[in-house]
Amino acid sequence: MLGPTCCHPAFPPYRPSHPLPRMPEGPELHLASLYVNEACKGLVFAGCVEKSPVSRNPEVPFESSAYCISSSARGKELRLTLSPLPGAQPPQEPLALVFRFGMSGSFQLVPRDALPAHAHLRFYTAPPGPPLALCFVDIRRFGHWDLGGEWQPGRGPCVLLEYEQFRDNVLRNLADKVFDQPICEVLLDQRFFNGIGNYLRAEILYRLKIPPFEKARKVLEELQQRRPSPELTLSQKIRAKLQNPDLLELCHSVPKEVVQLGGKGYGPEHGEEDFAAFRAWLQCYGVPGMSSLRDRRGRTIWFQGDPGPLAPKGGKSRKKKSKGAQQGLEHRLEDPLVPSTAPSRTRGTPRGPPGQSTAQQPEGTSLQQDPEVPPVPGKGKRRRRPATSGLGSPTWDKLLPDLGNKRATQARPTEPLHPSSRPWLLED
Repeated sequence: MLGPTCCHPAFPPYRPSHPLPRMPEGPELHLASLYVNEACKGLVFAGCVEKSPVSRNPEVPFESSAYCISSSARGKELRLTLSPLPGAQPPQEPLALVFRFGMSGSFQLVPRDALPAHAHLRFYTAPPGPPLALCFVDIRRFGHWDLGGEWQPGRGPCVLLEYEQFRDNVLRNLADKVFDQPICEVLLDQRFFNGIGNYLRAEILYRLKIPPFEKARKVLEELQQRRPSPELTLSQKIRAKLQNPDLLELCHSVPKEVVQLGGKGYGPEHGEEDFAAFRAWLQCYGVPGMSSLRDRRGRTIWFQGDPGPLAPKGGKSRKKKSKGAQQGLEHRLEDPLVPSTAPSRTRGTPRGPPGQSTAQQPEGTSLQQDPEVPPVPGKGKRRRRPATSGLGSPTWDKLLPDLGNKRATQARPTEPLHPSSRPWLLED
């Protein structure tokens, strides 16, 4: 259960069953949608929609004397619909917004006089009930909302809710050159795997014992030939599918398992009980004894055994040794850093830690501004980084003793990866 259906100031916010540094994936967006519908059931909202002054997202031109809020999700997007009630003033059509959560977005229903920090969009309830606010909370400000209610063009069918269309979309497009890449990277391509993210790809590949850096087309072409025996009964076909699922079937069933874990929700105040359930569910991602490598775009992939023939040359596989400090270190390495307020760096200037780029700035509305999209590989000589404070300080170097060699050992892409040419490749 997501929580009580009654409208009470203490209604718990939707929080993920795993630590905040994990990016929201398909299951988290689906749970967030369920939460909004559950929390807002029977509530009447009124007035203007209030946006925080620091948010770069668009204003929401909506004001009504009485309206209700409903939600739906598809892949890594959530649609919020504001529907005026009969007789509400001024008369107007419903307004829909589509949210992408970025790295830390969530919805919380809280007392109006106790708004959480980083509540960048707020919807207020009408009297006579207790004054509440439904808030879109986004600590790292990579989240985004668009007006109009249209799902973002180019995204494929949802792995959770549109399985048959999803499967057909993948198998019908295997000639696309994106499938020349490692399967672990292709699983983050939202044109084909809308809803799959970093922890899901690790769990799916681990269960099938597929090397993460095997060519995607080689893995998926086998599924085109897979046909159940005509001699099997329907119940036998279903049993065979459950006992021996293929990769595309796991892309549907594994996210469903996360949804079924439930939990109280998703946000900075995640409960230890929720996290324990998610941690117990994980079989590979961040689990002690598993190995990890950085893919070509800086994302950490967890696996066991041989990484596969397309593994980055010179990349050093590291094994998870403990659940304490080592896990915290990996979390910091894996996710992009909070955007800096400093001016963007130009060619020839000192760089920050690997994975940080101007493409991480939370501007724009398309995946071309995806915080996970890497910059175009630079040319020219690499200058020596001067001693600075913050992430470039000696303290950072001591914390990550092998970081200095990572740039030299990490394989460069074989072709330009400018966001405008590959806008859909990575989870957002």
